[in-house]
Amino acid sequence: MDVKAIREQFPILDQEVNGHPLVYLDSSATSQKPLAVINAVDDYYRQHNSNVHRGVHTLGSRATDLYEGAREKVRRFINADSTAEVIFNRGTTTGINTVAQSYGRNLTAGDEIVITPMEHHSNIIPWQQAAKATGATLKYIPLQADGTVTLEDVRNTITANTKIVAITHVSNVLGTVNPVKEIAQIAHENGAVILVDGAQGAPHMNVDVKDLDCDFYAFSGHKMCAPTGIGVLYGKKQYLNEMEPVEFGGEMIDFVNLYDSTWKELPWKFEGGTPIIAGAIGLGAAIDFLNEIGMDNILNHEKVLAEYAMEKMRTIDGLTIFGPESRAALVTFNLGDVHPHDTATVLDAEGIAVRAGHHCAQPLMRWLDVTATARASFYLYNTKEDIDHLVDGLLKTKEYFGDVL
Repeated sequence: MDVKAIREQFPILDQEVNGHPLVYLDSSATSQKPLAVINAVDDYYRQHNSNVHRGVHTLGSRATDLYEGAREKVRRFINADSTAEVIFNRGTTTGINTVAQSYGRNLTAGDEIVITPMEHHSNIIPWQQAAKATGATLKYIPLQADGTVTLEDVRNTITANTKIVAITHVSNVLGTVNPVKEIAQIAHENGAVILVDGAQGAPHMNVDVKDLDCDFYAFSGHKMCAPTGIGVLYGKKQYLNEMEPVEFGGEMIDFVNLYDSTWKELPWKFEGGTPIIAGAIGLGAAIDFLNEIGMDNILNHEKVLAEYAMEKMRTIDGLTIFGPESRAALVTFNLGDVHPHDTATVLDAEGIAVRAGHHCAQPLMRWLDVTATARASFYLYNTKEDIDHLVDGLLKTKEYFGDVL
């Protein structure tokens, strides 16, 4: 994998920040965009801009072909059976909320929803609300000391009363890669469906929804080189057909009379209003870009970076790393008693971009017994030199805040 050639495809990386070359280590929050994606969106607006599906004129036909062509690229990317199972939306949050609000209507008092304490708020709050609305019970699979879950605890938490299991593929804080295939099997043995939050999974590894046997898989384009504002909800057709839409308006209807309406077939019944056309086209271009490099190559490159980062960062006295030894391409840490925002500010002065805060995972922060952490996350365009710069920046941070370490 030629990382130098890959970096040249990302124009934003070729700049200085605060007098230093930019070191971008915040891809878990959002990835940067390659020229292939920028050009695809630019070409759509310059040459093909039109609404989709309803128009019979040439631009409308072109836009529709590009939009639905992107859906087919997503289908192949995740190995779904049909494009009917690929719903475009604003992102992972929208996908999870769609399932919680629509499939969640089936819940009744006594039913159980099972999640984990490592979930992003987007995979906690919708289930809290579903439980409050239906009388269902929200249960948590306990975490091990290193931030992983065991299949024994999964089996002990999921029962015959469990109707929905919702779990992240990869923790955005700990880097934990959950055994979702095995968890899906346990869920199905108990008659439950499983939703996987793939926001941190789909950008970094091969995702085969049929092999995982997940019932729903939600992910965002902007974390995988695509524009912001576009995402995907995969769902098995049998469940999507049973579910009611949660957003109503144009595009998603079949017939409307004064007092009742009927819905279009899948996937369009869940895509009310003018869709995110340019975003979908950009997502399709991003998938082409990632496929050309190879998802296995990306995953292997990131494993090397994560191991190198752990090795180098452990040499810094007073630095605490959170999460398991085997992890995805991110390292969450704190430097002594320095507040993570202060750490991030000093690093930014060196041109190094990291994330600081609770990472939309406040229950996990309480489990870790911290109020906030700093996080460096890596992607296909990062190098070992980026990590060396991070370590140098952390040493300068130590020097600057020496009195509180």
